[in-house]
Amino acid sequence: MSGTSSTLEVRNLRTYFDTRDGVLKAVDDVSLTVGRGEVVGLVGESGSGKTVTGFSIVGLIDQPGRIAGGQILFHGEDLVKASPERLRQLRGAKISMIFQDPMMTLNPVLRIDTQMIDAVLAHENVSRAVALDRARETLDKVGIPSPDERLFSYPHQFSGGMRQRVVIAIAMLNKPDLIIADEPTTALDVTIQAQILYEVQKLVKETGTALIWVTHDLSIVAGLADHINVMYAGKIVESGTVNAVLHHPRHPYTQGLLASLPSNNQRGQRLKQIPGMTPSLVGLAPGCAFRNRCEHATDTCKTQPESQASVTGQMVRCFHPLGGHA
Repeated sequence: MSGTSSTLEVRNLRTYFDTRDGVLKAVDDVSLTVGRGEVVGLVGESGSGKTVTGFSIVGLIDQPGRIAGGQILFHGEDLVKASPERLRQLRGAKISMIFQDPMMTLNPVLRIDTQMIDAVLAHENVSRAVALDRARETLDKVGIPSPDERLFSYPHQFSGGMRQRVVIAIAMLNKPDLIIADEPTTALDVTIQAQILYEVQKLVKETGTALIWVTHDLSIVAGLADHINVMYAGKIVESGTVNAVLHHPRHPYTQGLLASLPSNNQRGQRLKQIPGMTPSLVGLAPGCAFRNRCEHATDTCKTQPESQASVTGQMVRCFHPLGGHA
């Protein structure tokens, strides 16, 4: 999807950090699009730049970080040029973020009803009674039993899974057009994870909210997302529909991620893994950042490949895409 029908369109985003050792290019020429009611997965190892991409979109990049280039078009408005005041107006109202650790959102000394009512009143001129009703209704939507009682609880009285549901409820409170979820189910057990993913999918369908789900786990986005963007060393190396990317991976890195899933390995055999380590993003050598870990690399890979459309419909940034020429 592209153009004005998109809720969000990120074009050639660059987010750099000035360090003692040089410039760290955490996000380097990233483009992605999310439409209304669409779920887009942003997948990659730790340090690939996916969380910084999410933080850049919501305007949470602090010094020594800076957005060095590109556009972040939210309903056509470029957030890179927006004032801090404008970003504050949008955050929590039109754009929400769900963090990996729920305690980054929740205040441990305030009851849940106080936190939820304040989140509504910060952006809307409604009565406390209306805000409380909405809080109760939203807790119910994310599958919290007895929401009337739970509203009067403190965060420490909830389990980890319940706290994360409260955070998702707070993100949904003002019916935002866009939610960025940064690995919110990583620390939860598989059963709770599945329940939360189900609730999130249902909410997106019902409300038309656009969702970017940031994760290192391809198996999560397999059942959740419509499109996948695979990140490596600050760049998107492959993107396309869930079906195309998971069943016909074109980039060797995507194939390596899929091959390392336990479900794709035979019982009793050693898990497959991608050799080597993610390179440092400070003073990264020119060319494909994956080449030193890739069995298909040639001298050509010492120059930077551009994104190109593949025969199976996805975009791939590789000189030697799997399955022949792009």
